[in-house]
Amino acid sequence: MPHLLVIAHAPLATALRQVAEHTFPDCAPTLTVLDVQSGQCADDVESAARALMAGAGDSEWLVLTDVFGATPCNGALRLVSERVQVLTGVSVPMLWRTLCYAGQQPLTELARRAAQGAVSGVVATPPLPPAE
Repeated sequence: MPHLLVIAHAPLATALRQVAEHTFPDCAPTLTVLDVQSGQCADDVESAARALMAGAGDSEWLVLTDVFGATPCNGALRLVSERVQVLTGVSVPMLWRTLCYAGQQPLTELARRAAQGAVSGVVATPPLPPAE
């Protein structure tokens, strides 16, 4: 079962964990988060993430980050290996989809489902009629 790690600008990672705990209280404990503080560099993020991941042994990890090219993502990309996959653009729909399938899917399929959750979470609603 892949572990989940959210790396995002503070306080987004912690806020997403709270949303996860609200909706999926049984799955949320498998979620690890790392809030990246202002002034931290990619080296700091990589080191902190590796420290968080160290306790899980040789496990697979799906790492969700907020913005491609920003410090959280740059640090996360240094973790990529056969056992670690990174997706950017973390959102509540992505996280919920990931938690729905955590423990049931191998890493590559879990990443695919997480990405689909993000895409499916974007819905254009019809515009409101003009106020009279």
